[in-house]
Amino acid sequence: MAAPTTAGGPVRPGPPAAKRKSLTGTRMTIAAGFLLPALALLGALVVYPIGYSVHRSFFDRSGSGFAGFDNYMEMFTDDTIFTAVRNNAVWVLVAPAVATALGLIFAVLTERVRWGTAFKLIVFMPMAISMLAAGIIFRLVYEQDPERGVANAVWVGVHDTFAESAGFPRARPLPAHPLKAGGDGSYVTKEPVSAASGASGVSLPLVGVAPAKMPSDARPARKAAPAEGRITGTAWLDFTRGGGGSPNVIDARELGLKGLEIEAVRDGEVVASARAGADGVFSLPASAEGAVLRLPAENFREPYNGVNWLGPTLVTPAIIGSYVWMWAGFAMVLIAAGLASVPRELLEAARMDGANEWQVFRRVTVPLLAPVLAVVLVTLMINVLKIFDLVYIIAPGSAQDDANVLALQLYRSSFGTDTHLGVGSAIAVLLLLLVIPVMLFNIRRMRREGRR
Repeated sequence: MAAPTTAGGPVRPGPPAAKRKSLTGTRMTIAAGFLLPALALLGALVVYPIGYSVHRSFFDRSGSGFAGFDNYMEMFTDDTIFTAVRNNAVWVLVAPAVATALGLIFAVLTERVRWGTAFKLIVFMPMAISMLAAGIIFRLVYEQDPERGVANAVWVGVHDTFAESAGFPRARPLPAHPLKAGGDGSYVTKEPVSAASGASGVSLPLVGVAPAKMPSDARPARKAAPAEGRITGTAWLDFTRGGGGSPNVIDARELGLKGLEIEAVRDGEVVASARAGADGVFSLPASAEGAVLRLPAENFREPYNGVNWLGPTLVTPAIIGSYVWMWAGFAMVLIAAGLASVPRELLEAARMDGANEWQVFRRVTVPLLAPVLAVVLVTLMINVLKIFDLVYIIAPGSAQDDANVLALQLYRSSFGTDTHLGVGSAIAVLLLLLVIPVMLFNIRRMRREGRR
């Protein structure tokens, strides 16, 4: 019987079944030999720690007594840990969405800018900085003192542009002065004033203002000249640099309190007001005759020092802001890469159909970028679930409980002063359970994309 043939010649018979089985076994042995080190490393560094954390989460503080689900219950009954859970929810909802939105805006706008590449480089540059360095930078940025903290320096500058700040926050009279406390932070004259107060006018001396804090255009104080039908006087800093001088007497080296507001009050009503000039001289109309002069509390209130960024109320939004500063560049680069692959003919077709730029962006660009946006959003969500560095470094000790997140609480419960490894392990398991759904969503999305 002739051997079977094909157009290319006779067909060679394959190896026997026993030989094929032997070859398959050899290949599997070689594959197992290559995979075994990696599997052993994966088991030692991933599988075993996960299994041990799950096991340890069911035991008490010492690890000798079975606690059941008590450690998991404590996570939602302890105020500090529950604050961490709540803050993590805020992080997951806010930080990835804001960073992705900013990345999308930057990616779209830089396409139309001549220096778009340089702009992308600047925005992406924070990614080259470690979380530790970024935390130190923003700890300084959020300093309460406007002279050190950039955020408050800008905020105070804007505030003082629209609202005049007090000129003399710590000024006060001496017991020998003709002024006394008004009871509401103001000061009033001990006696009513009149045009017959003397040739030098009414004296309103104060102390407690550092010469360096005086207005830059303040001039040496001078005696007010009498004016017919008016009440005149002088408000000055009754302090002579280097010593000397006498209370209630204007010395040649003493400066006028420029801008100090003076009110004439009669029967509880303000009948006239004036402000002291650069030399401290002021003048009130005749309606001030017989009234008591008052220096309102607005002259002496503390200057505006900005916002307490790292206080209990704003510490979490402030730290989220630093995170967005770092990761908006990451989102921008990925979205820009996806934007480069968008077919330009679709955008041009939409414009030819009458769509404006906003409609093109909302109805064409964003839907086409949906897969890329999903990748960025999911990546950032997984990242913020594990956020630790920024919170630990930026939040001061007094506000750490208010800025607490699960990863920070995991560290505090496992290695802090009040160590409870059972609760720490339970928090680790909770973090794992929170990350798994996001990972499964990402895997399903990648498989769906791979089938297209």
